[in-house]
Amino acid sequence: MVVHMDAIHALHRALEAGRSGDELRQYFTADAVTVEHPNLIKPMGERMPLAAMLTASAKGAELLSSQKYDVHSTLRSGDTAIVRLTWTGVLRTGDQLVAHIAQFFELRDGLISSIETYDCYEPF
Repeated sequence: MVVHMDAIHALHRALEAGRSGDELRQYFTADAVTVEHPNLIKPMGERMPLAAMLTASAKGAELLSSQKYDVHSTLRSGDTAIVRLTWTGVLRTGDQLVAHIAQFFELRDGLISSIETYDCYEPF
């Protein structure tokens, strides 16, 4: 199967538009999971099923006044897509966070079934 990037791009645009929680469910399979490898914000990393992902996105949206996903490159192979991007988030305090990210997506039937992410944050 060839990976279509539509769901990935749509997810990033939805997040930039401030959507969170159940508004994001449409981009994922019911059994979707995410694995976030250890980073400055989550030193132990985390694995979350879809319900926890949606809850975490709502909590994150409460902290941010805006966020932007600048995609630098993508690579597709079978049902896997790798996206290299820079994420910029502006906190409601006005402080800015920047992370250089590699995301590995698995897609099934046009929806995201898993995301494995490596987030390298610039110093706060």
